[in-house]
Amino acid sequence: MTPSPNLTILSDNYAFAPGLTSVWGFAARLRAGGHTLLFDTGSNGRVLVRNAEALGVDLGAAELVIFSHIHWDHIGGMDSVIELNPHATVVVHEGFSKHLVADLRTMCDRVIVVGEEPVELFPGILSTGMLAAEPPEQSLVLDVDGVTAVISGCAHPGIERIVARGEEIIGKPVDWAIGGFHLMYSEMEEIERTIRALQDLGVSRVVPTHCTGNLARAAFQRLYGPGYVEGGVGREITLT
Repeated sequence: MTPSPNLTILSDNYAFAPGLTSVWGFAARLRAGGHTLLFDTGSNGRVLVRNAEALGVDLGAAELVIFSHIHWDHIGGMDSVIELNPHATVVVHEGFSKHLVADLRTMCDRVIVVGEEPVELFPGILSTGMLAAEPPEQSLVLDVDGVTAVISGCAHPGIERIVARGEEIIGKPVDWAIGGFHLMYSEMEEIERTIRALQDLGVSRVVPTHCTGNLARAAFQRLYGPGYVEGGVGREITLT
């Protein structure tokens, strides 16, 4: 029997565990269904590597490295990760530069370029497909060992839209919403509307971090109560 899905935040602008470096951006290691993935690489490769080493995370063990979108704070550690793990499969989408994709093909064993349709990466682990936004973005959807979750980088398309897409793909409610929710510039009315939308969709646990913003994080904590889980670099979460 495989262990429950487990997520460790390796790079984040919020702190959680002492002795780690917090810089703007997001990266997380996911273990689910017997597979190991890296979702985004933060803004700084040296920081990502140091944090991973301090947490005992082997970046070279990732079978897949998935990039949510082209912004610097999610692909900044790309070179460092590929140097440590040239045999990983890299997953991008059609919104990435064709020149970057061509370069990646010379540095990695395999590059998957996702279009607008969902793509199953491993059983129960899927890309939402590229969702239109500025910039376009893909997120991860999990349906593994009774756990359903969505992991977003920045949620430029809207976290409620991403969750709805995930539920459409797997045909059931998404329990967990994790990552950057891009509410840092939003007023309380929009924040509360987003929270109500997620609750109406059936999301019972949230880990809002990175670009979610302090005002929104406090609102999630208030309105989700025990369903709110603190994020931040060094946070390890068993998804149950």
